[in-house]
Amino acid sequence: MKLVVSLVVILVVLFGGAALFLSTWDIPPPTVKVEKVIPNDRLGK
Repeated sequence: MKLVVSLVVILVVLFGGAALFLSTWDIPPPTVKVEKVIPNDRLGK
């Protein structure tokens, strides 16, 4: 029984730590430049 309780406590601590890490992590936005050619017939006149 002690093994099951200790495993549950370890899992709760791991998930809590992962949630805290992801909530405080400042993920940088992607900075890829996109250039797309739009044909003249698709533009409004």
